[in-house]
Amino acid sequence: MALVAGIDTSTQSCKVTIRDADSGELLRRGWARHPQGTEVDPERWWDALQEALRQAGGLDDVAAVSIAGQQHGMVCLDERGEVIRPALLWNDIRSAPDAERLVAAAGPTPELGREHWAQATGTVPVASLTVSKLHWLAANEPANARKVAAVCLPHDWLQWRLAGYGPGKADFGSLVTDRSDASGTGYFSAVRDAYLPEVVRDILGHDVVLPRVLGPLEAAGRLPSGQLLGPGAGDNAAAALGVGAQLGDVVVSLGTSGTIFAVSPEPGHDPSGVVAGFADAAGHFLPLVCTLNAARVFDATATVLGVSLEGLDALASAARPGAGGLTMVPYFEGERTPNLPHAKGGLHGMTLDNFTPGNVARAGFEGVIASLALGLDALEAQGAKARRVILVGGGSQAATARAVAADIFGLPVLVPAPDEYVARGAALQAAGVLKGEFPSWRQEGHLVPQTLGDGVALSAFRHWSAGYLG
Repeated sequence: MALVAGIDTSTQSCKVTIRDADSGELLRRGWARHPQGTEVDPERWWDALQEALRQAGGLDDVAAVSIAGQQHGMVCLDERGEVIRPALLWNDIRSAPDAERLVAAAGPTPELGREHWAQATGTVPVASLTVSKLHWLAANEPANARKVAAVCLPHDWLQWRLAGYGPGKADFGSLVTDRSDASGTGYFSAVRDAYLPEVVRDILGHDVVLPRVLGPLEAAGRLPSGQLLGPGAGDNAAAALGVGAQLGDVVVSLGTSGTIFAVSPEPGHDPSGVVAGFADAAGHFLPLVCTLNAARVFDATATVLGVSLEGLDALASAARPGAGGLTMVPYFEGERTPNLPHAKGGLHGMTLDNFTPGNVARAGFEGVIASLALGLDALEAQGAKARRVILVGGGSQAATARAVAADIFGLPVLVPAPDEYVARGAALQAAGVLKGEFPSWRQEGHLVPQTLGDGVALSAFRHWSAGYLG
C-alpha cells in the first residue's frame, strides 16, 4: 500500500494528512498553529510543519508529498536565500493604495487601467495580491527592495525548504510553483501560462527569480529522503481537488475568508476586479470571488451574544428566514470584494420588535452568505454555469449556514463529510504525481434539499450593501 502526504499551510495553521494513495483513506494526521497577524516570519511556518509532521508520524513510509497553501503572500529572498523581511500575508491591507496606483499607472482612466490588468493577468490588483505588496515594499522599504533576488509564495517557499534548500543552499533553479498559485500573484497570465516579468522589474527596478511553473502532475523533484514532491497548489485550487469539484460545480468556502469559485473551461476576465481569473490545479480555470469576512463573523456574533458557536446555530435556526428584517453587512475587517479595504460592518433595519438574539444570530449567517451570493452573480456574468454548490469550510458545519445557503443560492447544496479538504487535495495531487493520473477517491457527503428561496434576506442585503459603495 503506497502512502501519500498532503500538507495545508494555511493562514492559521499547518495541517498534515497521510492517506492511502489508492483509496484516499485518512490514516494519520498532525496539526500545529501559525502565529497570528498579517505579517509572519516564514521560519515559523517551517517550525509548524516540523511539529505537524511529528504528530503525523513523519514521512519515512510515504512515497509522495504535496503542499497547498494560502495564496498571494509575499516572501522575498536575498541572493543567499535568506528571507529579507517577514512575509506579508494576503490579508494585510497596507498595500491598498499601491494597488490603486498600479491600476492608475496602467491607463489614462481607471476603466482602461482595470481593463489592461484584466486582459494581461485576468485579475485587477487589490491589496491582497503579491504584486501590490511588492509595490508597497519598493515604496516603503527601498533598501529591502534592492536586496530582493527571488520572490515566491508561502507554499513555494515551504516546499523549497522541504526539498532541502534555503539559506546557504540557495538553488533558485529548484524554486517551483504551480499555475493555480502563480495565477494569484498579479504578474502571471493563466491564459498564456507565463509570467509577466517586466511587471516585477518595473516595480523593483531589477530582474528577480520567479518560481518555475509546473504542470498539474509534474514532479517538483524529490525530498532528500527520496519522496516525490508534487507541484503544490493554492489553497482554493487544492480544495477544489479535495472535494472532487467538476465543471459546473461552484465551491463556497466558509473559512477565515469567504470564497466562491467555479471550475470552468474558460478563463475569467473581469475589468471591474470583482472576479479574479485564477487557474485551477487540474488544467482548467478557477474564476474566483473572495471576501475577507466569513466564519470569524460567526465567532464575533457568538461572542457578543454570549453563546458558543453551537448556541449561535441554535438561536439562528429558531429565527425565521429574513431575520425579521434585520440585515448584517459583514465588512468587519474591511472588504476585498467589493474592494472596500477600510469599510466597517453594520447592522441595519433594527426595530424594537426584531432586535432579538435569534434575529441577530440569523442575520450573521445570512449576511455572510448573501455577500457570497453577490459573488455568484459576478461569476455567472463571466460565463460560469452553476448547477450545484459544494459548501465547505468550518462555517459549513452549522445547520443554519447550510439551510441559508440552500435558500439564498437557490441551488442544490452538497455538504461533503468533514475533512481537511485543502490537505486532502494536496494528497490527491501527490497520488496523481505518483501514479501519472489523478485517482478517483470516494467522496462522502449529503445534499441539502433545494428550497424555493423567497429572496427576502438577499434582497435586503443588496439594498443595504449598496450604500457602502456610494
